[in-house]
Amino acid sequence: MTTLAAFRFGQAALLALVLAGCATSFAPRRLAIPEQLRSAQSKTLGDVTVSAAVLTDEQAKQHFGVDFAKRELQALWIAVRNGSDRRRWLIRNVLDPDFYSAEEAALLVEADVPRNARDQLHQYFRDESIRVQLAPMTVTEGFVYLPRVEGGRYVDIRLLADVYLEDAAKRSAVAGVNTEPSSAPRELRFGFALPLPDGDFDYERLDPAHAYAGKVLPNLTVDELRATLEQLPCCATDADGQGEGDPLNIVILGEATDVLNSLSRSGWSFTHRITFRSVRREVEAAISGIPYPVAPVSSLYLFDRAQDVALQRARRSIAQRNHMRLWLAPFRFENRPVWVGQVSRDIGIKVTSKSPTLTTHVIDPQVDATREYLLHSLGAGGFVDRFGFVKGSAFATPAQPRFNLTDDPYHSDGMRLVIILSPEPIPPDRIRSLSWEQSGPPIAQGQSKAAERNVRPLAPKRDSKP
Repeated sequence: MTTLAAFRFGQAALLALVLAGCATSFAPRRLAIPEQLRSAQSKTLGDVTVSAAVLTDEQAKQHFGVDFAKRELQALWIAVRNGSDRRRWLIRNVLDPDFYSAEEAALLVEADVPRNARDQLHQYFRDESIRVQLAPMTVTEGFVYLPRVEGGRYVDIRLLADVYLEDAAKRSAVAGVNTEPSSAPRELRFGFALPLPDGDFDYERLDPAHAYAGKVLPNLTVDELRATLEQLPCCATDADGQGEGDPLNIVILGEATDVLNSLSRSGWSFTHRITFRSVRREVEAAISGIPYPVAPVSSLYLFDRAQDVALQRARRSIAQRNHMRLWLAPFRFENRPVWVGQVSRDIGIKVTSKSPTLTTHVIDPQVDATREYLLHSLGAGGFVDRFGFVKGSAFATPAQPRFNLTDDPYHSDGMRLVIILSPEPIPPDRIRSLSWEQSGPPIAQGQSKAAERNVRPLAPKRDSKP
């Protein structure tokens, strides 16, 4: 071999080693599921039980042998115990319309394994996928591959009965064959709010059982609840209780799990606590204009403490979101916890010395419109049993607005929205009103006389009689 040939051979060998070093061996170590998934939840409807959990990044790396987090992937584990006599179908696109097929997911991560292991990788992803056809009297389990989200996700699992078999049963009945089609519902729905902790989310510190440990909380009547809510402070405050912040304009009644489940299903996400890491990420998102769907919410105070939990409904960028803060109240109603809170819409970001992070969101001055947004979103999702309005929040007009701690103006009719949650879905026509106070028209409050041109009376009907 010539010197040049030897040099080129050495270069080729070195390149092969470098390329080989870019990929690790493919050695998945399957988890013992569900024993190793502490976050797994189960629900039963009739003879069908569904369990679900989302693997953490570390669990996914172990089970699949590749890095899901690096490729913005998540693995949703589902197990269906179909003890009925019906064949059912799992509707995957309801879980997430952007779910990945096994081939897509494997293709995203295949650069992490040697070329000679990629066929094995693809086959493994196919084999670990849950089947969508669920036979009677079987337990079927496996994974659906989803785009990665932080903090937690609401999982809506729908199982549809096989229409072909049902129609066949009806045809047999017409032909005189003794076939009894099942009386179970055609569609079964199982909802799960699955938390995905990473150590930085504020809900991870939520501990309702110890918020008032050692105290016997009064269980209020309807009249007592109304009077108590009207007497609460109008607004959240700063840490020393001297400055008034955003108005306390919402009250939600329900167990913590029901509150988080209802809001999560309605599109609200959990938030990071304020840490050096989260603030740095928030600043980077603000500069670049990219979303940060779990960005922290600054602390306001009620009942001598910062909010117990904050949630947000992220939008196109970090400057745009709806957010709320909730505090567990020192009283109950119908043996339910009462959560007093504040909701508003963020429409921009500004620099201010009044914030410990030197930046803060600018709120939409029409805070009542965001209050209505919360009611409508929860009502549309079937989570509202009863609702009403009470006095006690901060009243202000567009001409004479109030200001929060960072000098953002806002106006309001001064009402608090009270929502009593339903643990089971309720259609909108069955929602009941507490019939306490009448709220103002939120959009009209901010309009001038010129807007009246957009509302015109109908001409009186003519009498059709001669």
